Amino acid sequence: MSQNGSRTISEHIVTRLVAALDAAAILAAGVAAMHWEANNVDWRLAGLVATRLFEPVTAADGPWTAAWFSGSLILMGFCRYLLWRRMQYWRRVGRLGEVVAVVGAGAIAQRLLRDFTAGHADLRVIGVYDDEAGHLPAHCMGHPIRGTVDDLVNEARHLHIDTVIVALPLSADRQLAETLNRLCLVPVNVRLCPDAFGLQLGPVQASHIAGRTFLNVIDRPLSDWRLIAKEIEDRLLGAAILTLISPLLLAIALLIKLDSPGPALFRQKRYGFNNGLIEVLKFRTMYADQSDANAEQLTRRDDPRITRIGAFLRRTSLDELPQFLNVICGEMSIVGPRPHALSAKAGTLLYQDAIKYYDARHRMKPGITGWAQVNGWRGETDTVEQIKKRVEHDLYYIEHWSVLLDLKIIARTILGGFTGHHAF
Repeated sequence: MSQNGSRTISEHIVTRLVAALDAAAILAAGVAAMHWEANNVDWRLAGLVATRLFEPVTAADGPWTAAWFSGSLILMGFCRYLLWRRMQYWRRVGRLGEVVAVVGAGAIAQRLLRDFTAGHADLRVIGVYDDEAGHLPAHCMGHPIRGTVDDLVNEARHLHIDTVIVALPLSADRQLAETLNRLCLVPVNVRLCPDAFGLQLGPVQASHIAGRTFLNVIDRPLSDWRLIAKEIEDRLLGAAILTLISPLLLAIALLIKLDSPGPALFRQKRYGFNNGLIEVLKFRTMYADQSDANAEQLTRRDDPRITRIGAFLRRTSLDELPQFLNVICGEMSIVGPRPHALSAKAGTLLYQDAIKYYDARHRMKPGITGWAQVNGWRGETDTVEQIKKRVEHDLYYIEHWSVLLDLKIIARTILGGFTGHHAF
């Protein structure tokens, strides 16, 4: 996390930003040179090149080529200078590089932290976490011991940690497995110091941080350009859809007001990205004095609390349309695991009690529609098996995310995902 609380900027983004700026500079220089030499350029050049590929280029094209070449160098140099100045600022405010937390305070972690301290300007260790923190000194190799692994899971949301390095003895298989299971609940990269235990992980890639090699046991679902692509998809497509459906939203709001007294919109706290609480917007489908903000009682078929217009809205899922406002605000995605209410239950058990590591589905923003919904896993959850299947589909989506998969889910939602026998 930077000094002002913003996320850090990774090396991958900077590298691709340099390539994008270079390409833009070359293109801009070429366009400018074409306009500058418009009267001198031999526009038959394309035909000549196609038929006489190895013959000399006419002299008339010389000034244009020279202008393009020199212009490209000047623009590329200027863009790189601006980027260098920006990188200096990012480094000064702590946004350039990687924010790292270390799990473990034993010999492995001490040797690791000693190497990190040797001088890696773009690496910042936020602290050390160990389940024996209560019996350890306040610091490990000059870095604060901030608490247990559970404390790390709770604090990861606020500290904007990029990578967690597990530096525990790999012979402690059960402890390692439990630690990794807990860390899979937060959207961070988890790296494991390699040892014999690494053979049990199956095929994994490796990362190199500060000259050391670590195994990639868990990857953040969205990072770098994948994260940017998802954000662009949500903001642009969300704004376009919201603009198109705005007359429909106004008409539905008016019908709700005419049908029963109370507000047209209903706000409900639900779990969002990284298990944070968000207020999800929906059209009100129940009588105002019987609304269940925490979903203490799941909706049943022919539920008497539901209004006449509310029943139609729920059957067609039109009550979910205001959530495009949540998308525009950055709290939700168009596609993602559906956000669940705080007290939602499978039978008599809360979802988080019914499914172990249930919170792993919160490693991505919740969505208006999702892989589980278009595959029929929606509506009430009478049994643990129903929520288990829903979570399985959510985790599949997280592991296999792509823009094409999102478009496929959106298409299936439009063609048939709005209605169904589970929608009431």
